[in-house]
Formats: sequence, structure tokens, C-alpha cells
Amino acid sequence: MRSSVARIARQPLGYLKSWLLVLALTIPALCAAAEPPPPADAASGTDSLQQLRQELEQERAHLKLLEDRLAADEAAQAASQAAAQAASQAAAQLAAAGGLAAPPANPNALVGNFGPQGYTLQSADGANVIHFRGNVTVDGRYFSDSYTPATDDTWLIRRLRPTLEGTIDNNFDFRIMPDFAQGKAILQDGWADARIEPWLVLQFGKFKAPVGLERLQLEQFDRFIEASLVSDLLPYRDLGFKVGGSMGQGLLTYDVGLFDGAVDGGSTDANPVPDEDSTGKFTWEGRVFAKPFLATEIALLQGFGAGVAATYVNDAGVATSTTTTSLLAGYKTPGQQSMFSYRSDTDTGASPNNATIAQGIERRLVPQFYYYFESFGLLGEYVEETQQVQRRLTSSTLRDATLQNIAWQLQAAWFVTGESESYNSATPRRDFDFGQGGSGAWELIARYHEIRFDNAAFEDGVNSFANPLTAPRAAYAVGSGVNWYMNRNFKVQLDYEVTHFAGGAAIGNRPDERVLTSQFALIF
Repeated sequence: MRSSVARIARQPLGYLKSWLLVLALTIPALCAAAEPPPPADAASGTDSLQQLRQELEQERAHLKLLEDRLAADEAAQAASQAAAQAASQAAAQLAAAGGLAAPPANPNALVGNFGPQGYTLQSADGANVIHFRGNVTVDGRYFSDSYTPATDDTWLIRRLRPTLEGTIDNNFDFRIMPDFAQGKAILQDGWADARIEPWLVLQFGKFKAPVGLERLQLEQFDRFIEASLVSDLLPYRDLGFKVGGSMGQGLLTYDVGLFDGAVDGGSTDANPVPDEDSTGKFTWEGRVFAKPFLATEIALLQGFGAGVAATYVNDAGVATSTTTTSLLAGYKTPGQQSMFSYRSDTDTGASPNNATIAQGIERRLVPQFYYYFESFGLLGEYVEETQQVQRRLTSSTLRDATLQNIAWQLQAAWFVTGESESYNSATPRRDFDFGQGGSGAWELIARYHEIRFDNAAFEDGVNSFANPLTAPRAAYAVGSGVNWYMNRNFKVQLDYEVTHFAGGAAIGNRPDERVLTSQFALIF
């Protein structure tokens, strides 16, 4: 078809060449035939001959003009054919790499397909890409303990996130991801970056804080439905600017940035003014992570990585007769039930406001590691948080303290069906295909995690920073589960978790929490 189009396109040029050739042969003959016999008047004959010569020169000039135009037209057509051929070759390469449909001859046309990365539109040269993606997740919770109310057994839309992300001009990435789950609309991600060099990437907007190893994992690769108690002490999504990158083809990665700051376990959308700095004090956050054996031939150690993250801020909460902005978090159990909170104002509307508030420096130190080898994976992290707090007991009496809260976790995963474990990958060897023998990927998981609050938070009776009758001093949880990856886009999870508490009741310990959690997730 293409050769026919080219043949048709060349026909006008062929006709023009033939016409020029005939014209070149005919003009001299016509001139000779038209030349009159020598006139009686020699002067008149000379004038006529001179006129014919002028006309001949004009025709030759016209012929030269036509030849130049023909050459220009041929060059333009050759360039157009070369561009179309280059676009066709690029489309063929894209089709071989990712099953993309071949584009039309127009080199500016977009190439489209659907796959694990969602709906994709891509320019023929690959420099500009747009992905339309989505995350629809439904959770179910069932509590088998005697403490949690039966009304907390529930189904809920945990995530409903349409996502637009892509690359512009090879080096500029962006992501826009709102979330409409749980009866509200918030912006989870809204960022752009500039990849100047692999080791120098500038990113700004709202994105996951570069701190927690488990939190930084993509949601579709989370081994447990709920994040561990470690994540209760860490920021989730923060708003700001960071510099990062990787060196040595992934041997070392780093991030450091300045952010609005978020309370433990929270994001900036939960700030008193959503997605805005409520104190005017910025938070420093940074992380360094190394995979020292990645480039070696030691297969047993290639999947090992370790690093450390840290945060720092010096800010102060607000406690007036009408307003309380504590800048302190409330903490939840693995079943997402309220677990620990600092004292609020017990005499609302009166002076003084005796709520516990942040007052001074908050620091986090977070060593972390993972290890993956064949079908086995291990992930661990530890967080030590130092938080200065204050409580006004009377109009003239303040109580201050520096509290140290600690949490850690260790989780293991094993693909029973033999797939390779990885931090950001879970690809079945054979997708589930009912009646065709495909089983998908089956994974067994287990973890232990705990959180301990500083004993100083519970001292001095009614003047304490936290109420020991309702807030436990510590929580220890053990969980196990099974994950079924039907394909790269659909996952079913089932977790069972038991959490023991130290304190948290009027007498003795708060009763154990026992929760069975299920999740159905479609992520593309």
C-alpha cells in the first residue's frame, strides 16, 4: 500500500520531467522553422532574428526555473518519505518491546496500548509518555476479640485513586493522584521532578516522605494490608522540595529535602490547614540507602540493602482558651482502632488550656534494611523518636519533658509458587486463568512489630502528658497472612493479627486485639 501511495505521489513529478524534455527538444526546432527567409530589407531581417533570440533566451530561463522547482519538490518528497520511514521503524521497535500498536505515517502521532502500567499514550520517539492508571481497593475487617465493638466489623472502600502520570521531553516526570475513598476527597500525590542526571533529581510537590522503608514501598507490593506499628511514628506523605538520585547504577541512593512536616503516621492533608505548613517551621527529612553487593557476582547477597533515614524540626503547638493545635498524633492499632493519644484540654473554654502540645525539637532516626533471595524476602526497620512536649497545669505552672518513643518490625515473605521476591515486584510466573492451569502467585507472610511509649509520658498522675487509664505504655503485635497475585494487576490478601498491650486500662492491661483483615485490590 505504501509503495502504491509513493508511486502515485511520484507521477506528477514524472509528468513534469517529460514535459520539460519535450519542451527542450521542441523550442530550437520551432525557432528554426519559424525563422523567415532573408528579407529584402537587411535591417528588418536583423531585428526579427534578434527578437527570436530574445524569445529563445526567455524560454530557456523559464525551463531553468521549472528544473529548479522540480529539484526542490523531489528533495521535499524524499525528506517526507525518510521521516515516515523513521516513524515506522520507531513504532516497530516499540511494538516489539511492549506490544504497542503501530502508528500511522504521521511522525507526530501518539502510540497507545494498555498493560500493567495502565493506559499509555506515547510519542513515536518515546520522549513523551502519559499513563492513565487506577487503584481500587476494598477492605474487610472482622474482630474476634471481646473488646472491640461489633459495629467495627465492616467493609470499606480503602482506596479509590485515579492517577495521571508521565514523562515530558525525556527528563521531566509528574504524577497527579487524588483519592476519593472513605467518603472524602484528598490529594495523595501531586508532584513533578527534573532528572538532570541519575545522581541529581529535583522533585517538588506532595509525595511520600523519604523516611520509612515500608511506607516508600508501592501499595501494590505491600506485603501486609496495614502498615506496621513502626509507621505510626513516621510521616506518610509530605509537601515540599527534595534533591535525590542514585549512584553507581543503583548501588547508592539518597534523598534530602525541606518539607512542611506531618505528624506521626499522618500526611499534610491532616494539618490544621490542609497541605500547608501550620507552624512556619520547616522539617528536614533525608535518607541514604545502599545495595553494596548489587554489582557483584555473589548472588546470595545481591538482594541485600541497608540504609538510614532521619527527620528534624523545631516547632511549637498552640494551646489557648479557644484553640488547640497540639502537633501531636493519635496512634492506632493494626486493626485501625484508637490506641494512644496525649491529653487534651480538660477544661475547654476556660483558661488555661492544659492540653499536651509539642514544644521544641522533634527528631527521628530510622535505620532500615531488606534482603531478598530467590523466593524469600525479609524487611526490617527501627525508629527512635525524640519529642519535646509541654503542658500548662495552671496559669503560672508549666510542665516540660523530652519523650523518647521507639518502634521496630521484622517481616518475612515467601513465594510458595516459586516467584522471585523483591522490594518492588510481585509478578506471577503464570497468571491465574480458570480452567487453563494458571494459578497466579501465592505468598505466605509473617511479621512481628511493636511500639513503646516513654514511661515519662505517664508520670505524675493527673498532671501526666498521657492518661495511663486509656493509653497503653506499649503494644506488641504478631501477624501472618497469605497473598494471592492473580496477575500483575489484581491481588487478594488475607491477614490475621493479634496485638497485646501493656497498660491502657483502669486495671491491668487493655485486652488483646484480634483482627482478620481481607483486601481485594485492582491496581493498574
